[in-house]
Amino acid sequence: MSKIDDLKKDGLSEKQAAEHIKLYEGYLKKIEEIMKRLSKAEKEGNATYSEIRELKLEEGFCINAIKLHEMYFGNITSEKCIPREIVKIIKNDFGSYEAWEREFIACALSARGWVVLAYDWKDEKLHNYIADMHNQGGVWDTIPLLVLDMYEHAYFIDYGTDKKSYVQWFIKNIDWKAVDERADRI
Repeated sequence: MSKIDDLKKDGLSEKQAAEHIKLYEGYLKKIEEIMKRLSKAEKEGNATYSEIRELKLEEGFCINAIKLHEMYFGNITSEKCIPREIVKIIKNDFGSYEAWEREFIACALSARGWVVLAYDWKDEKLHNYIADMHNQGGVWDTIPLLVLDMYEHAYFIDYGTDKKSYVQWFIKNIDWKAVDERADRI
């Protein structure tokens, strides 16, 4: 989380960054509450309604919100860096860097939640995915490499309805070193 200050540089205001971080911190507090409640919850399930079912659904939602935000904050930098290893994979799987970027931006402008460049273990290729909620739309057996938050809380104070300018700011500030480090796992 040491890169959170980078949110405040070159395109996002102090207020926008602070509000986004505050939302993330809310998820950290909420997961603690959910874990405490889970430890005391009845362990009898019922698909119509049960305490454990509701808590487990919220646990997944909250944990994914935390992880996605951490990856998003972690792949932003104000330092200019050039993609290295990941670009070779991007070019191979999308035909060119430019083709990947066009698709990624199109996904971002279409998304209501998250855009994730992920490596799929099954076909051994990169894919851009859209997840409109933290716990819906993610694809199992993949590794997220690049994460973009497209919820309005991530950009609305500074960009209003101008999603495209926010996405351009993001593309310009991708920490490719962080993406390369995530790609080292593939």
